[in-house]
Amino acid sequence: MVRLPLRRGALGAVCVLALAGCIGGGRAPEELRETAGWFDPEYPAGHDGPGWDTTQLAKVAEQVRANRKPADGTVPPKRSILALSGGGSFGAFSAGVLYGWSETGTRPTFDVVTGISTGALIAPLAFLGPAYDCQLKQFYTTVTNDDIYKKRRPIKALFADSFADNAPLRGQIEKTLTPEVMRAVAAEHLKGRRLYVGTTDLEGRRPVVWDLGAIAVRGTPADRTLAVDVLLASAAIPGFFPPVPIHLTANGRATTERHVDGGVSASLFMVPPFVPHAERDAHPRSWLYDSDLYMIVAGKLYADPEPVPAESLKIASSAISTVLYAQTRGDLQRMFMVSMLTGMNYHLTSIPEDYDAPTSATEFDPVKMTAMFNEGAALVRSGTAWRSTPPGVDKSEGVLFRSKTVLAPGPWVRNPVARPPGTLPPTTPEGIPVPQPPVMK
Repeated sequence: MVRLPLRRGALGAVCVLALAGCIGGGRAPEELRETAGWFDPEYPAGHDGPGWDTTQLAKVAEQVRANRKPADGTVPPKRSILALSGGGSFGAFSAGVLYGWSETGTRPTFDVVTGISTGALIAPLAFLGPAYDCQLKQFYTTVTNDDIYKKRRPIKALFADSFADNAPLRGQIEKTLTPEVMRAVAAEHLKGRRLYVGTTDLEGRRPVVWDLGAIAVRGTPADRTLAVDVLLASAAIPGFFPPVPIHLTANGRATTERHVDGGVSASLFMVPPFVPHAERDAHPRSWLYDSDLYMIVAGKLYADPEPVPAESLKIASSAISTVLYAQTRGDLQRMFMVSMLTGMNYHLTSIPEDYDAPTSATEFDPVKMTAMFNEGAALVRSGTAWRSTPPGVDKSEGVLFRSKTVLAPGPWVRNPVARPPGTLPPTTPEGIPVPQPPVMK
C-alpha cells in the first residue's frame, strides 16, 4: 500500500473528521443536489444503464429462498434478528423507529440483537423490549454535547490520544447498564436469546464481537464493568474519543488490548440465533427459513452532496467519508446475500434521502435529535419504513454510467427539470434507447 507523506497529526485530523461525520461545513447548493444523480442518456445502446433490474433481482432472490423451503412443508419456528448500525447522534432515528414500532403493536421479541457504536448503546434496551422505550426516548431527545464528551484544549488535543474526553458518556452508560438491567439481560440469555456488541481491536485491526448476555450471566461487579467498557469502546470514535483498555488473560499471560469504535471494521453485523441441535438436525438446510432480519441504519444510505473546499484535509476527509458510506452499503449487500442463501426475509430502514439531516454525527442537539426520533417513529407508523432490497439495486442508487460529459437528469432523479417521464432532451440522437422510470412497489 502506498503511504502518503502526511504528518501524524494531519492524518489523525483527517480520520477524526471523517469518522465523526464532521466534514460538512454547510448545505450543498440546490443545483449540486439536483444534478448529483444525472446520467449519460447516450450510454451505449443495448446497455440497461445504471442499476439493477429490481424485478429480476426479486425473482432470483425468491428462487434462491424457495430452495431453502422444507421439502416436507413443515416450517421451522420463525425467529427475528435486529442489527443496529453506528451513527452517533443519528441514533435518535433508530430509537424513534423502535419507539414507533412498539406503538404499532407489531414489534417482535428479537431472538438476536446486535449493535455497533451508537447502535451498541441502543442494543441492550432494544433487547429488553418496549418496556425500555421511554428510556431510549429520554436519552436520544434530551442529551447534549456536554452529556457525551468534553473537548480538550486544541494544543493539548494534538498531543493526547483524543480530541475529547468521553467520561460523560461512560457515566451515561453506567446509568443504563444498572445491576437490574444486567440481571434482566442474563435472564433473557438463559432463555436462548442473544445480545452482541461489536468493537475494533486497535492493534489487532480486527473486529471483535462481545456476547453481553454471557457476560451478564456471570453476574459479578467486574463483569458489569466489562460490559460498560465494551459499550464505551464500541462508540469510541478513534482520534475523537480515546481507545478503551480492556484487560484480559491470553494463554495464561495478562495483557491489555485497546478497543475503539466497532464502526471502524463494520457498520453493522448479524449473528445467527441460538437454535437447539435437535431443531437444526430436523431442518439442516432450512432452520432459518422465513425468519426475519431487520436492519436499522442510523443515517442515510448515500451521503448528501456538498461542496468540498480546495484544501487537502477537507478533500481527504471527504474521501474517507465516502469510503465509510460505501462500507455500510457493502455490509447491507452482504447481509442481503446471507438472507437469500438462508431463506430469511430482508428488512432495511434508514433515514430518507430527502430528509434534511444534520451535517455532523457528533453534534448532540436535542432539537435536531428529537426531529430525527420523530421521523423514525412516523415512518414505522405509516407503514413505509422497510424496504426488502439492498442499496444499489434501484436506478436511483449506485454507479452512474457515463460515456461523455453532456448529461441529462434521469426520470428517477429527485428534482429533475420538468420533462415527462420516459423522454429525453430533443437533441438526443435517434436510436438511443429511452430509459423508463423504475417500477415502484
